[in-house]
Amino acid sequence: MRPDQWQHFKAAAKRQPGAGIPLSLIVDSPWLPAHLGITHHDYYFDSEVWFNAHRRVIEEFPEVIFFPSWWAEVGMAAEPSALGVRVRFWPHQTPSEERVPCRLEDLDQLAPPDPTSDGFCPLILHRYATMKQRIFDAGYTIPVVAARGPLCTASFFRGVTQLMMDLMDEPQRVLQLIDLCTTLTIDWLKAQAAAIGPCVEGILVLDDIVGMIGPDDYERFAHPFLKRICAAFPNDWVKVYHNDAGIDACLERLPDTGFDVLNWGPQTAIADACTRLGGRMTLMGNVPPLELGVRGTPEQVEQATLDVLRKAAGHPLILSVGGGVSPGMPAPNIRAMANALAAFQQSSGG
Repeated sequence: MRPDQWQHFKAAAKRQPGAGIPLSLIVDSPWLPAHLGITHHDYYFDSEVWFNAHRRVIEEFPEVIFFPSWWAEVGMAAEPSALGVRVRFWPHQTPSEERVPCRLEDLDQLAPPDPTSDGFCPLILHRYATMKQRIFDAGYTIPVVAARGPLCTASFFRGVTQLMMDLMDEPQRVLQLIDLCTTLTIDWLKAQAAAIGPCVEGILVLDDIVGMIGPDDYERFAHPFLKRICAAFPNDWVKVYHNDAGIDACLERLPDTGFDVLNWGPQTAIADACTRLGGRMTLMGNVPPLELGVRGTPEQVEQATLDVLRKAAGHPLILSVGGGVSPGMPAPNIRAMANALAAFQQSSGG
């Protein structure tokens, strides 16, 4: 991400007058290696390959704001690995995580994780510390740090099905686990910001498990913890929440957490999301990432993009797909989104 792109994204996220509509895509290791013809092993473990991968996509699509920009990640393994979850790496796919059996009643014996020393977190911090100046010298910035949210991390520790059962059977223990994972999320975001330096002005929190619980459970097990994460960072920082599993149970409550931007899935139509939010958050979406992003033709993607722009009807918007970029999304479909936005802006005088 270039500094000017960050200013555009930030203005849209904070709903500043005249901000316009940027095109921004969340890209990471599910998409990048295959798109560039490299292995996941090289992408994760070779800093030179990692640097060139990000530079190549930025140069290939200069009109796109890739988010969160120069993301150093190992799939979804960083936070779970700090809790002791077993991680397996594969040459041509993202890592898989296998929880190590642990009873909830043993949580009291679990030492709080330290992202500066535990799991894969220190390796990521080392990459940022050693590569940041090279990124800055190339004319780019690293304005946002990212972390999995507390329910997502808890689901790797317990397993999704078991966690859903725990909500009913052991609610107090689950709250203890979510509290631990919330602290890890905050500490991990702060550790990354410290490694990168003062150019960091935003956070991205990804937690799809929130979309798998109902309104009452959201109020108890999710809302206060998401709010706590936002409160741990300055008010003027950009705060982006990603959840493409479902938002119907929590949509109206999300603005009260402190997040500025919602990146959501295609399950909730953009017109409905706009009505229910009423301008209290910037929406980031909502071209279907798989059905059209991967499987559609450029013409179909262009029409779907124009449909999103028209149905947003002036609601604060960052144009994107409904979630992260899915593996296999071809370059022509990304360019189709950029072309549609340019045509829309020209026709509307924006």
